[in-house]
Amino acid sequence: MKIGVLGTGMVGHALASRLVQLGHQVRMGAREATNEKAAAWVKQAGTGASQGTFVDAAGFGDVAFHATVGQAAVELLSPCAAALRGKVLIDVSNPLDFSKGMPPTLFISGADSLGERIQRALPDTRVVKALNTVNANVMVNPGVVKGDHDLFVSGNDPAAKKQVSELLVGFGWKPAQIVDLGDITTARGTEAYLMLWIRLWGAVGSPNFNIKVVR
Repeated sequence: MKIGVLGTGMVGHALASRLVQLGHQVRMGAREATNEKAAAWVKQAGTGASQGTFVDAAGFGDVAFHATVGQAAVELLSPCAAALRGKVLIDVSNPLDFSKGMPPTLFISGADSLGERIQRALPDTRVVKALNTVNANVMVNPGVVKGDHDLFVSGNDPAAKKQVSELLVGFGWKPAQIVDLGDITTARGTEAYLMLWIRLWGAVGSPNFNIKVVR
């Protein structure tokens, strides 16, 4: 499959690298087509890896991952609207505000979410919120955390969520670990969870952890 990964940071790098390992063709997108981080990743990842602008990566992929910083998300994604029309966009970002240092706060909360804002900005794109409740290492290799633990998906399109779930299974997540929360408004819950996630990171001393819904 052709997949666009929008973002050159730790999360984008982890996702893109794992997808290439799984045999996908991946284009990493950045503001500039000559982005140095993307170029270094292409050299490291080898066959199947390429780079371009955000619009290039969005157009290249049959599906795309959004892994830029939350505060710039809508600004960066809006020019990609035509390239993403009809496609699935997996949004892994969070509305974190680091302007006052650590720990961050949320710049969106309550009756809205970043996932919803992205869906409103890209009305013809099938946005699915996923992977935003775990560290990048855990996203692409759930075995980093021992035992059984869960992941969540939110989105308006059931077929899109099914396609995303299949990609997640490719990363190593079991179908029973993927909890469908409902439409995109349920992203309010997973984004708000980041406030607890950050405190848990401090308490356990590592970002490599996750939670389990015990029924």
